[in-house]
Amino acid sequence: MKPWEGHTGFEWDEGNAGKNWERHAVADFECEEVFFRQPLIVRHDPGHGEARWVALGRAARDRELFVAFTVRRAQIRVISVRDMTRRERKAYEDYEKREKTENRTRV
Repeated sequence: MKPWEGHTGFEWDEGNAGKNWERHAVADFECEEVFFRQPLIVRHDPGHGEARWVALGRAARDRELFVAFTVRRAQIRVISVRDMTRRERKAYEDYEKREKTENRTRV
């Protein structure tokens, strides 16, 4: 099982409280929504002192977000969240189209 799949909640660092809102106008709840909607693309983000991942996904109002996160004690700890770049959005949409095509051929 992937570490984020068995998470039991979210951990928000008080020192960073409000940072994502101030920098990118993304509320904490929007970030959390990404992990409960499909498709969710997650890739390992090497080169840090702890295991980190980046995710591309959608919040409930179809806002496409990029989320950098780690998992600590079965809780997702968001490091940063912002709107996807044009390149990320294209990769996400291409992935979504492939998934839809694959799902139709399996039926």
